[in-house]
Amino acid sequence: MLRKVRVEIRPWGQDREPAREPLSYVDNVSLVALVSGFEHAAGHDMPGAYAGIVLDHFDGGDLTAYLTGRSDLAYRSQDGMIALLGCDCGEVGCWPLEAKVITTVISVTWRGFSQPYRPRRDYGDFGPFVFRRNQYERAVREAAAARLPSSPNRRQGSGSTASEPAPRSPQVTW
Repeated sequence: MLRKVRVEIRPWGQDREPAREPLSYVDNVSLVALVSGFEHAAGHDMPGAYAGIVLDHFDGGDLTAYLTGRSDLAYRSQDGMIALLGCDCGEVGCWPLEAKVITTVISVTWRGFSQPYRPRRDYGDFGPFVFRRNQYERAVREAAAARLPSSPNRRQGSGSTASEPAPRSPQVTW
């Protein structure tokens, strides 16, 4: 069954310039909610302690290449895995939800989910999630180009001072 994916870039943290958190949605349900429900139903300890990948805390390279499983910089790319979610503390390596991303001419599939700190957990009944490739890539491109909404705490203008670094662009790379 083909699903629809959406990747929303959300502000993460309470800093003057909040970090960026891409969070994936499958058929308009967040991946955090989906895996949390699965882990609760399976009786896993620490169910759902996830957040999106906090971009400013993790250098995954080009967001589009990362989320299509084509980045050499990808988290555990040598194992064919990427982290789709990180820990709700903001550190991806603290509590990641990993999956294989398989890209074909017509589809992108997330399968083989795992939680590396709980290797005995069985995610065999979670997923796979199959997306039409053109829809998936469009959603990822839109997320890569998205900007965080303006915040009243954010400094407006183009300059920066020693106490306030220039804003980082949320486009394409993280």
